[in-house]
Amino acid sequence: MKPSILCILHLPPPIHGAAVIGQYLHDSKSFNDTFDCHFINLTTADSLQDIGKGSFRKLWTYAKLLFNIAKSTKRYRPKLVYITPNTKGIGFYKDFIVIQLVKLSRRKIIVHFHNKGVEERQGKAFDNFLYKRFFNGIKVILLAKSLFQDIKKYVPMEDVYICPNGIASPLDEVNISQHHTNTPKLLFLSNLLIAKGVFTLLDALKKLKDCNCHFTCNLIGGETTEINSEKINQEILSRGLNHNVFYKGSKYGKDKEEEFAAANIFVFPTHSDCFPLVLLEAMQHKLPCISTIEGGIPNIIDDGKTGFVVLKKDPDVLANKIKYLLDHPEERRIMGENGYKKYEQQFTLSHFENNIIRCLTKELFNN
Repeated sequence: MKPSILCILHLPPPIHGAAVIGQYLHDSKSFNDTFDCHFINLTTADSLQDIGKGSFRKLWTYAKLLFNIAKSTKRYRPKLVYITPNTKGIGFYKDFIVIQLVKLSRRKIIVHFHNKGVEERQGKAFDNFLYKRFFNGIKVILLAKSLFQDIKKYVPMEDVYICPNGIASPLDEVNISQHHTNTPKLLFLSNLLIAKGVFTLLDALKKLKDCNCHFTCNLIGGETTEINSEKINQEILSRGLNHNVFYKGSKYGKDKEEEFAAANIFVFPTHSDCFPLVLLEAMQHKLPCISTIEGGIPNIIDDGKTGFVVLKKDPDVLANKIKYLLDHPEERRIMGENGYKKYEQQFTLSHFENNIIRCLTKELFNN
């Protein structure tokens, strides 16, 4: 008989890293063949613009969520409850109540963090009070060992599992012949948030343009309350980059694959991240990656081998690394090949499925 697991996780919409991984688990044959799974969607937002906003509809959705959790823990009596909570802010306060509700049922709990921020907030008396109760008696899955720093005040390392994310292969074979073009093409792909470093990228690209570097850059991603299409186009124009940088909106499926296939370099100068799936996608498409020393990113990019990691919010260093790859096409090809090999060895969906099954199985039989 398969052990019963109640999975309280994010499912799209909206589309973001935690929701993508949640959908993978929901649809995974190996995961569902191993466990008797019951799924509850932790998401209360309908869109990216809806995240962080309060409304009567969201309050009602949250009330129904709590009722569903209470009913499911009683009905299914799961051996383990797997939850993907937020680490800070309103999202954490909401998920804190979820955790306390599950604790009342005396079920074993394991949380899987797809974001970070505990260390940032632990100095606040109220948050520290909640964190102590939140982490008491539960186990934690992190995406990289380097992320332990974020929670080490509350959780010993022996209560932590490490499980890097993985992604599915594209539905169609990727045509990489377009990588070799006269004018190198840069690609940035993320929801339009200041914390994803899109303005830092624009500042770096202005420096490159002022040095007469030849390039184009496509910005791909959904509009948010912080940055809409009008705002991003204004920022592009104000830097004189309107002939080099183009905002293309959201892209999914084949359209997104074509953007990766047409690019030569992937740039993601995020200020706040955990383990960005988009870097795995770029490696999957044999692109050298430039990102930041942030979260688990140094565990994804091997600096100088599969790309570069740079300091956050430093357009000068970012511009220098981009220029190096613009000037060295053979080096970027080699880095792209190295990145693809690392993706194949560590970050495929099957690797992730095997790792998460291993973590949950070990916890199920850990007395």
